[in-house]
Amino acid sequence: MDEWIEVVLIVPATVAETAGFVLAELGSEGVTLENRELDTFVAPDPDEMVSETLAVRAYFPRPEDSDALLSAIHQRMLELAPAFPGWEPQVPTFTVVRNEDWAEGWKQHFPTTRISRRLVVRPSWEAFTPQPDDVVIEIDPGMAFGTGTHGTTRLCLEAVAAAFESELPPRRVLDVGTGSGILAIAAAAYGAEEIVACDIDPEACAIAFENAILNQVDEKISFTIAPLEELEGNFDLVLANILAEENIRLADALLARLAPGGRLVLSGILIEKEGMVIKAFNAYGLGAPEISHNEDWSCLLYRRP
Repeated sequence: MDEWIEVVLIVPATVAETAGFVLAELGSEGVTLENRELDTFVAPDPDEMVSETLAVRAYFPRPEDSDALLSAIHQRMLELAPAFPGWEPQVPTFTVVRNEDWAEGWKQHFPTTRISRRLVVRPSWEAFTPQPDDVVIEIDPGMAFGTGTHGTTRLCLEAVAAAFESELPPRRVLDVGTGSGILAIAAAAYGAEEIVACDIDPEACAIAFENAILNQVDEKISFTIAPLEELEGNFDLVLANILAEENIRLADALLARLAPGGRLVLSGILIEKEGMVIKAFNAYGLGAPEISHNEDWSCLLYRRP
């Protein structure tokens, strides 16, 4: 493919990641958000509309009829609009870009990133010489939305690294809302004995499985679209990078899966909603969480006695 089109959507900040996910469903082979990659899909809260607008750029192989593609994209945005009061979708625009320009553009956005003393996330095109005890994950941008650059994913990766670099690393791991699979893959790369990764979106599970194959850990991870409430067993580390409201709704099920002495990591939480999540989980006798922040996001780490 020598030519692509770059489709640009100007949307409210709270709509941007949902728009990116829809563009991927329509065949985009890469999505950027104002020079920042759209990471593991976290649906925005419709009640959190803000005035800030962002440019979502999606890259498609150049179609025979670009106007038809733009029309289809606009129609999907119109279908989304009722969930975001006050948003009136604009007609998207596009430009033609050469293959080499697009490829080089990706390389500018996604450098190799060291998450912790040992954990490293790198794109396939970058040469990297690991240290003897480094844990290296290879994730490329595109429809997977998961290179670890988004605040919520970075916070969760740091929590995974801290758990496995502790004196008592987890043996069994549950990744709720796995998205690109990066958290489950990190756990597998660290040597977890059993990993279950669930997501209600079959496409997300398929992408996560492909990323697991890329990292040669697919045999270590069980991917499933089964709801959390239907899963069985207890886990030493439970990861939930989902909405604040979803963390609260699933609290009973999350705690039911958490083994004695286990760690529960909650993220996908806007800082202004941190308090309501803490209040909801106070009822479970876990004590005060360890709290970390990245950009506008919060991550809560609970430990079961």
